[in-house]
Amino acid sequence: MSHVRLLSEVSIFERLDASALESLSSLLRVRRFAKGDVVFHQGDVGRSLYIIQQGEVAIRLSSHEGKEVILALLSRGDFFGELALLDGEPRSTDAVAREDTELLSLQREDFQRFLDTRPQLALGLLATLSRMVRHVTRLVHDTHFLDARERLVRVLLELARHQGQRASDGVVIAQRFTQTEIASLCGLTRESANKWMRFFVREGLLAYEGGRITLVRPEQLE
Repeated sequence: MSHVRLLSEVSIFERLDASALESLSSLLRVRRFAKGDVVFHQGDVGRSLYIIQQGEVAIRLSSHEGKEVILALLSRGDFFGELALLDGEPRSTDAVAREDTELLSLQREDFQRFLDTRPQLALGLLATLSRMVRHVTRLVHDTHFLDARERLVRVLLELARHQGQRASDGVVIAQRFTQTEIASLCGLTRESANKWMRFFVREGLLAYEGGRITLVRPEQLE
């Protein structure tokens, strides 16, 4: 089965022509995970890149005390585990399926052979690493310089920008989130995140029902 169409939508491969994408497609293997399954744990040896064909994956950090911070929520066309393609070092995060998920895996050895014949792909990797550094820098900034209210607003607005859909009652965020996931995305305690979510609901700035978040007046949150 060819995966050229999906690969053409993946930013890391956007510089490749149709022939190269077809060759790359032949190297991919399908892997399926049920909701809640762990794709890999922090500390596992990294041997492959994953591309989401269907479903959702949370990239998170966990402490020995059981605390979690969600670094990213990914869906179709997103990829993760790219550092393994470069160094083969242990995984730096956990990756967990948020729903039944189908992934395409690319082994490190196959990718390196592919890269030898198409060095332009290295530019895509550099751009990916640059975005990753910027994302981590922003997370550090938010943790140290923004209070709980500001961190929640930043996360809600970012979710709305990336997956918001205009509706009659505001901007609806496509994915559903538990209260724990919202807190984890913001790097807050569940109590603190809930406090400010309830505040914004009372103020008529957002709605939160059944895990669905709607920004009723996003311009005021901004």
